[in-house]
Parts: sequence; C-alpha cells; structure tokens
Amino acid sequence: MQLILASQSPRRRELLGLTRLDFVVRVADIDETMDPAKAPFEEVARVSRKKAMAVQRGTDDVVVAADTIVVCGDKVLGKPKDADDAFRMLSMLSGRDHQVMTGMTVLRGDEIITTTEVTNIHFRELTEQEIRAYIATGDPMDKAGAYGIQSDAALFVTGIEGDYYNVMGLPICRLAMILRSLGLPILEETK
Repeated sequence: MQLILASQSPRRRELLGLTRLDFVVRVADIDETMDPAKAPFEEVARVSRKKAMAVQRGTDDVVVAADTIVVCGDKVLGKPKDADDAFRMLSMLSGRDHQVMTGMTVLRGDEIITTTEVTNIHFRELTEQEIRAYIATGDPMDKAGAYGIQSDAALFVTGIEGDYYNVMGLPICRLAMILRSLGLPILEETK
C-alpha cells in the first residue's frame, strides 16, 4: 500500500506531512475548468474526484486529491492569471466576507470518499498600496483568490470561521479521520 498525494502544492505536501505517514506525490494532469452554471461547492468536489481518478495507482494504494477555490458573492476565484487579475481579486475581497472551499477526494480500491470543506473568511478594507505591495511579493500568483493566509495576507484577515488548514488547501483534520477510517495509522503508538 502506498499513500499518494495527487498535487504539486507545497502547502498540501506540508499539511499531509503532519500525519507522519510516508507518501509520494503524483501530479494529476487534468482540465480543472469548472462549469459556471453549477454550484461551486459541487464543482470543486468534482474536480478533486477527477484528480484522484487520474493518477496512476495500485489496487491497494490510497490517493488523496484536493482542489481549492475562493467564492465571493457569486464569483469563483481561482488562481490569478497575472498581476492585474490578482489586483482585481484582492480588490473584490477587500472589506468583504468570502468562503474558501476545498473539494477533497480520498480513494482506495473501489471506495471513493469525496467531501467539500467550507471556511468563512473576513477581510478588512485594503488600500490600493497594500494590495500592490502584496502582489509585488509574488505570493498571490499561485493561490486561489490571490492570497495565502499563512503568509503576508494574514494581515488582511479579521476573522475566520472553520478550518484554518482548509484555507491553506487541505482540511487536514477531516482528512486524518478519513485516512484512519481506511485503516491508516494516524497518531497510533508504536510498540
């Protein structure tokens, strides 16, 4: 049995490492386009399932795949295309509440478990100068919603309701419970 993370995200690698389980990374090369006519909650789960199904695996291997989006009002914010797109996204989030949704799929053999974790985030009003300075760090460019809560954007957050690690891209508590239900040793004493 091998545990496989179907993601190239360094944050997801770091978070999965908290389980103290050995794992390998196999990136799923899929089209992550979401259908704007469908609910973001369901679409992010669908994409995570598609990622999990796309990686090469053995019959007893366990695959973990995730996809994270930011939803503000009725707008879905993925990763910014460029600095102007990042500015647009951060300006939209300024002074507003939004949701971070991570679709997560764990599969082993014929068993497929797909969930969506939702965390509510509250941003304070941001100045144009703050937004431009943050974009200049390069941090927003590979993150849904153009921000990383674990870095400089922590200065923007006035409140959070839900799983902090979900905002980083992997709801690790829920994942640990799923892995345990599949028989993986999570925080077990060794003799």
